Amino acid sequence: MSSAGVPEGGQRQGAGGAPGAFFKEKPVKVGDELEVTISEISRRGDGVTRVQGYVIFIPGGKQGQQARIRVTTIRPNFAIAEIVGAAQT
Repeated sequence: MSSAGVPEGGQRQGAGGAPGAFFKEKPVKVGDELEVTISEISRRGDGVTRVQGYVIFIPGGKQGQQARIRVTTIRPNFAIAEIVGAAQT
């Protein structure tokens, strides 16, 4: 490890210990609207979907529900979205 606290190889450890996870480009941005299928329910009861492996929590979402969501919050390892309507079929 260098004197600056950066491991040899020059990569800082991001959130969760994954190199660069904290600063990695997220596949969604605040305000994005997406059509998704809620794949599971979190321990807290929120709906969960994934976009390119990135987790999005959807309060009030039900497993199997197809919905149009709007991203409201971005965090290093997950996002939070709200349901804005039913998915177009």
